Parts: sequence; C-alpha cells; structure tokens
Amino acid sequence: MDVLPMFPLGTVLLPGQPLPLQVFEPRYLTMLRDVAAGDGRFGVVLIERGFEVGGGDQRFAIGCVASIEQVRPMGGGRVGLIARGQERIEVARWLPDDPYPRAEITRLPDLTWADDDAPRLAETERTVRRALTVMSEYRSPTLPADIELADDPVTRSWQLAWVAQLGALDQLALLRSSSLGELLETTAHLTSEALELLPLQSPDKPD
Repeated sequence: MDVLPMFPLGTVLLPGQPLPLQVFEPRYLTMLRDVAAGDGRFGVVLIERGFEVGGGDQRFAIGCVASIEQVRPMGGGRVGLIARGQERIEVARWLPDDPYPRAEITRLPDLTWADDDAPRLAETERTVRRALTVMSEYRSPTLPADIELADDPVTRSWQLAWVAQLGALDQLALLRSSSLGELLETTAHLTSEALELLPLQSPDKPD
C-alpha cells in the first residue's frame, strides 16, 4: 500500500483541476520541500470538520493526487505553488501527523468512456455552459461560458465537473462517482440545482 504526503483542505480537488496554494505553516513547508525533492506528488482531501491551519481536523477519506507544476517564493515565509489533480485515491489509514500529515492510500480505478456516454456528455456540457452564462449575470465571471475543453472525452468530463464551480460537498459527490455516466449525470443534476438557487443566493440580482 502506498504512503503519500497529504494536504487536507477546505476545498475538493478533481482530476485535471488546477490547484493554486499559498503555503506558510511550517509543517507544510517541510512537506513541500520533501515533495519537491521527490516525485512532486501529494494527496488532497476535504476537511470534514475543523480548519486547515493548526491540525486536529477530521478528514474525508476520498481524495485526489496533486502533482506540482510550479513553485515560487512569495516572501514573508510563504511559498506559492500551482498543482494539478491527477488520479483519485482513498485513504486506508492515517499515519501520525509528524512532521506532516501522511496516509496509506489505495488508488481508485480510472473512469472509462463508453459510447453510450456521448449523449450524457453533450447534455452535461450544455448545462454547465448555460450555468456559466447565467452566473456571469449575477457575479463577476471567473470562467467564460465558451471555455475551451479537452478533446479526450474522459478529460472533458472531469473538466466539466470542476468548471461547474459547485460547492465542496457536491464536488466530493462527483469525486466518488463509480462510472463516467454517473459523473456526467450527477454534474448535470447538481449544476441545474445550483442554477435554480443562484438568484436567491446572489446579493447582486440583475434588473
């Protein structure tokens, strides 16, 4: 069973998703040095209860491997990094948080494409792009509705999952998907639900 350095966060990381971080806690600076000197990979899981800083948190078991793409010093003892989500993992056992969180993990199977997923992919993409258009009417857009997506259908499906900008628990549900069809259907369903609630949540309603 593999042992992986772990970074519990208040956000979910999905495969293919970019992850910008500012690292300042001494234990995670130590972890970053060790990871950068190795294969550049660490695990990310969502914090179930507690906070990112200080330890003592409870963590969900399903997560994602992050691969470091860029590291830069920011001054004041902070280090900025950009990582990207890779394969999904499940924590089998947490090891002592000394000098930083580590866990024994198993790797979850990659989701695979089937021809009957094509209609689901098309419908999910329409739903997500429509949601991005509506979001731009209520808040400053972070992603354009015409964002370019990968040609590979599996990669494209995961991109739609994080482009939809759902909440952390919704994204965790997506991360737990057992098939690509389930991922696409759940993404479309949760995005439609979020779209219905958007006018009630936004402080800046359009005229």
